[in-house]
Amino acid sequence: MKRDDCETAIRHLCHQWRKESGLADLPPDQLSFSTFLSWVRQNYSSYLDFRTTTSVSYDVEMWFDDEFRQNWRR
Repeated sequence: MKRDDCETAIRHLCHQWRKESGLADLPPDQLSFSTFLSWVRQNYSSYLDFRTTTSVSYDVEMWFDDEFRQNWRR
């Protein structure tokens, strides 16, 4: 799969995961990337199959951080 297609899907999945996991009321800065990544691996692993110059988990974490305004962690 192309990286751009995976990015679009992962960004959407961030919000889907939050709703499905019952975390909608939790402040964004308290959301766990590792929990999200585990959920994606279990349910949507095909979106983790793309080429990157860094690492897949690094890119996915950057998108997660962007979606939930956790960029302060970098």
